Amino acid sequence: MTPATAETFDTALGSVASDVEAMLDRLLPRVEGPEAQLAEAVRYAALGGGKRFRPFLAVQSASLFGVAAEPALRVAAAAECVHIYSLVHDDLPCMDDDDLRHGAPSVHRKYDEATAILAGDALLTLAFEILADPETHERARVRIELVRRLAHASGAHGMVGGQIIDLTSEGRELDMGGITRLQQLKTGALISFSCEAGAILGRASPEALHALHAYAHDLGLAYQIADDILDAEGDAATMGKTTGKDAAAGKATFVSILGLDRARAQARMLADQAVQHLDLFDERADLLRQAARFVITRRK
Repeated sequence: MTPATAETFDTALGSVASDVEAMLDRLLPRVEGPEAQLAEAVRYAALGGGKRFRPFLAVQSASLFGVAAEPALRVAAAAECVHIYSLVHDDLPCMDDDDLRHGAPSVHRKYDEATAILAGDALLTLAFEILADPETHERARVRIELVRRLAHASGAHGMVGGQIIDLTSEGRELDMGGITRLQQLKTGALISFSCEAGAILGRASPEALHALHAYAHDLGLAYQIADDILDAEGDAATMGKTTGKDAAAGKATFVSILGLDRARAQARMLADQAVQHLDLFDERADLLRQAARFVITRRK
């Protein structure tokens, strides 16, 4: 990636992050009275931090099909609500037990564990409220399909299923197939939804939807391998969260199975494969191609 291309991608990523932040600010509750602490915790969790990478994928996939900005950003915000809910719950002492998120106290440290659980619950349910609203799409069938796909990506056959495999695998040996399945569910499912959502909004052809699904499959695995590398050799100050926890907990990761050098090579191969799936979209998908490079070169 040339410096000019990197600058273009960084600008685009920052622009989507700013737009999604504004959309979240608009959609998140502002409540007075007994529920005020919950609303404050939700906004604390959701605003002012994060790369907004999943929203970026949703917005860019929508742009391939000429989807207007408002529905694309609403779907992007819904995906981000689910992602943030998962982080709030992952940070809990009963899960990954992290005190930091984006360089600030995690929600259960800022407030308390019960508030953190409820804040996550509120974000998860808000995601489906956003998708079900006619402002997201005028066709009920499209809204239902978005709800169905996000529910699948979030639940026992997706992110939550991956999380229980992750929790129960501590101290146990997983082979390459096992760790790949774990991460396809825990990380890859929501990335897949984000990539496919634009095609659903745009009522795209099955061929286009399949191409984005294949792209997301390889992108999600490359993303997680890069995450495992960062956990192994990154520093907490740069990452904004505790590093080295996977090794300390005895968790199997792509790095523990492959080693650092082979893990880097695997991530590069997957990024290259992801890019090839976008040939159908010519230059319209250039930012998605650059996203595949971004996931394996990022530093946090």
